Amino acid sequence: MEKPSIWKALFNKRMLICIFTGFSSGLPLYIVYQLIPAWLRTEGIDLKVIGLFALVGIPWTWKFLWSPLMDRYIPPFLGRRKGWALVTQIILLLIIACIGTLDPKVAIWPVVYFAVAVAFFSASQDIVLDAYRRELLPDEELGIGNSFFVNAYRVSSIIPGGLALILADRVPWSTVYLIVSLFMGVGILTTLLMPEPAKNIDPPRSLKEAIIEPFVEFFNRKGKLLALEILAFMFFYKLGDSMATALSTPFYIDMGFSMTEIGSIVKAVALWASIFGGFVGGIIIYKVGINKSLWAFGFVQITSILGFAILAEAGPVIWILVGVVLFEYLGVGLGTAAFVAFLARTTNKRFTATQFALFSSFIALPRTVANAGTGYIVEQIGWTYFFIFCTVIAIPGMLLLFRVAPWGEKNSS
Repeated sequence: MEKPSIWKALFNKRMLICIFTGFSSGLPLYIVYQLIPAWLRTEGIDLKVIGLFALVGIPWTWKFLWSPLMDRYIPPFLGRRKGWALVTQIILLLIIACIGTLDPKVAIWPVVYFAVAVAFFSASQDIVLDAYRRELLPDEELGIGNSFFVNAYRVSSIIPGGLALILADRVPWSTVYLIVSLFMGVGILTTLLMPEPAKNIDPPRSLKEAIIEPFVEFFNRKGKLLALEILAFMFFYKLGDSMATALSTPFYIDMGFSMTEIGSIVKAVALWASIFGGFVGGIIIYKVGINKSLWAFGFVQITSILGFAILAEAGPVIWILVGVVLFEYLGVGLGTAAFVAFLARTTNKRFTATQFALFSSFIALPRTVANAGTGYIVEQIGWTYFFIFCTVIAIPGMLLLFRVAPWGEKNSS
């Protein structure tokens, strides 16, 4: 059966759903990692305490623990996916609005509790929206749909990272949080209007089946060896990239770039290059398939890491900085589009929430490893050899493509 034209794939209701749910999914994360630290600092909270707030993001890593509950149980309204989505979005709106009523100078722990609650319900929203997207999109639209979702996820950072900070100079923080919370209305309205997918898919019949069967099904469907190779691929494919960017800001500072140059050039170029890469990546995936895209974008990722090594040798040259950041985050956008599409394709629609949550939690491990060990490695071998090391680390993920996503495999959209 011939694919619909690229224009029909780009401009349909499914893509709009991916965009608006992506925005709703990304907003709470950036509130935790951008808005709350900025607020705490303006209130005079110590930097060491603010740094520890990174730990409140643990629910995003461990969300697979309660994802079986969202596969097994169906809310009494709207259906299995829409029902859970609406519950999490309404709770997030209320929690975010309430954060602004707290005073961190009087007691910091209530802020911690509310931040953890945001992370928990945000991770829960991610579980259901990831599952919904897999069930909504036909296989040939997985690349485009997921790239739209990821790009909208990134764009949502503008609200807590830009608009909210501008408002904070003009209105009280309680008003800032109330205004930001209302942007969750985008997700709520989308959930109410979007269709409930996959009504012919039977949910697990018991909680035991919801917990055990997703693992058993994955290994039985793929075979034990290939299943382990797929998990290894998920770990290694973006490991080099994660390590290379883990200390990017300290690297730019060490190279001699000013804070203004880093803030105005690097951050803006990185955001829009990754968005452009994700959009283009989705179109390419639609045209050539997921497998070939993983190969092509993987080579872009590896090559882009070497750009940092060039910058390390060149020093604070603005045009090299722009070129390196542009190429690196273009590669990030391309690689993420293909990688997320691959994750979605690998799941079984009966256990989408649990398997997708497990896979996405598993690929968070490289980021944790990278953040923990990169500083030590740089101190031992220096920036140039560190980036060469990151390039070498990316090779195993490419080699595993021979097994998990062969170039010429048919029906690999």
